[in-house]
Amino acid sequence: MTAPPLGRDYRLLWSAAVSSRLGDALRTPALALLAATLTRDPRVIAAVTVAGQLPPLLFGLLGGVYADRWDRRRTMAAVDVLRAAVVGGLAVVVAVDRAGVAVLVAAAFLLAALGTLFDAAAFAMLPSVVPPAALPHANGRLQAGTAVAGGFLGAPAAGVLFALAAPLPFALDALTFAAAALLTLALRPTPPSRSRASCPDEPAHQQRREGHDGKVAEGGRGRSVWREAADGLRFVRGDRTLWRLTVLTAGSNLAISGLLAVLVLYALDVLRVPPAGYGLFAAGAVLGGLAGGLGAGRLAARLGTVPALRAVLAVQAAALAGLALARHPVPGGLALAVFAAGTTVWNSLWATYGQRHVPAGLLGRVGSAQRMVGLLTAPVGAALAGLGGAAYGVGPVAAAVAGVFALVTLAAWRVLRPAAPVSPAVPPTTAATAGRPGRRPSR
Repeated sequence: MTAPPLGRDYRLLWSAAVSSRLGDALRTPALALLAATLTRDPRVIAAVTVAGQLPPLLFGLLGGVYADRWDRRRTMAAVDVLRAAVVGGLAVVVAVDRAGVAVLVAAAFLLAALGTLFDAAAFAMLPSVVPPAALPHANGRLQAGTAVAGGFLGAPAAGVLFALAAPLPFALDALTFAAAALLTLALRPTPPSRSRASCPDEPAHQQRREGHDGKVAEGGRGRSVWREAADGLRFVRGDRTLWRLTVLTAGSNLAISGLLAVLVLYALDVLRVPPAGYGLFAAGAVLGGLAGGLGAGRLAARLGTVPALRAVLAVQAAALAGLALARHPVPGGLALAVFAAGTTVWNSLWATYGQRHVPAGLLGRVGSAQRMVGLLTAPVGAALAGLGGAAYGVGPVAAAVAGVFALVTLAAWRVLRPAAPVSPAVPPTTAATAGRPGRRPSR
């Protein structure tokens, strides 16, 4: 089947995302390497990870509210300008040799706080850029493009650039944020609907196509920010599949954040990856990520969205077990690549499911609510990994991560099942009113 055309605005949005991801791929390994040059204490390095994971929990719901209230195109551009300033300032601090652990923690916190608003706006904006039938393809290409930018271009260069000059990857990251802001502003603004308020009870098909800005002119007037945020939480909790996906994401993030908190030490000390080759090791995930992004739509078409998500978790559990057993960069890198493939498929299909089933005026809040609940366990996982790594070493931490992820996979195969189809004998009016008002049956 030929994929639907995606159009000029999608290409601009894709280019902005890829540019930003390129900078992230330069900054993230460089930040880990910079922390490792300051200390080898796993608890301190884990603190940098925790600082980047707290803002979605503290500000995620608010970010969703304002992503639904404000012009999403301008919001994304403004956030990227601010992030460019933060990373540019970090480059200056590193250049003058004033970068301590406190600076790294502060930078990670600020960038993540700004990212909560950006992520909510970007998630809500894509359905107004491409038609619904093109969403799996659009999300897959977005995942594949960011994987290529991160792996083929950014990650391999990060270690080399850091070795040449520590501020260099951070300075380049600031430039990529600035470029992404300009690309986002080039999107055509579409006037939002003025005839309806954003309400969970409104049918999804009536709200979905509200334009790039995604604002609802009267939806937020006279209502408190927290009541609007609660709309997103109620929507997630009321949809069986969305809620189960969110809980499973929280369980998997407990394991994944623990691994990420000590990954640089695991690579350097257990797998014996040289510091200059750390970016190349991280790039081992790019081929898997590229394959996963390009194949996500086909996998969902063949298996169905929910069965595909269950299969992805099983493959990722096996990959994490392989990574925990590896003691050489090559098998470790291969296991990481397989895990990355599953991650891109999961992200593509999770995003598509939400974008198809959530009213446009609620997309920012629902996406933020899912991310917040899904990330509740992330700081716990990172903190436990830091403490466990200090007490027992990072090798046992990787084994524990694989075990926790296997338990999450078993739970997914038990509870994550497609909803039963509506019987053809049931009249359309009865089927439409059998579930929650304004909702289509979950797949």
